[in-house]
Amino acid sequence: MRLGMDRSSWVIEPLTLPADLETILEIELASFVNPWTREMYLAELENHGVSFCYVVRDSSQQVVGYCSFWRVLDELHINNLAVAPSQRGRGAGTTLLHEVLREGTRLGARRATLEVRRSNEAARRLYERLGFSVAGVRQAYYTHPVEDALILWREDISHD
Repeated sequence: MRLGMDRSSWVIEPLTLPADLETILEIELASFVNPWTREMYLAELENHGVSFCYVVRDSSQQVVGYCSFWRVLDELHINNLAVAPSQRGRGAGTTLLHEVLREGTRLGARRATLEVRRSNEAARRLYERLGFSVAGVRQAYYTHPVEDALILWREDISHD
């Protein structure tokens, strides 16, 4: 699906190309202190019907971000969402998350959840703009450094 935002065109599509997994792993490494491994992503991709991964491409067809998520019953569980550092703040993450929520609705999800580091202000602002709110705290959930996770929920994803 091609979507436009702020003079840039973003293409959102499911992860299908092996070369795109390499880019996802690079973005993962640049974005998280405990990045998922290739093996973790490959295992996720084998879990058809539950596990999904979407990429966002820029106008030159380069992957600049991704979102991995699960659909469990009527819930969408967002596992990882990241955008390449050089592309942040340009709308790719917002556009990607909008599309993931629409896809979740299409798959039968009614609400969505995720965890985010308490200190990750940029991610928290993105999620809050899209209707997520804090529902709880997982004490010392993250390591390196040890930090609480905020559990965010959006109760109705059908209005995105």
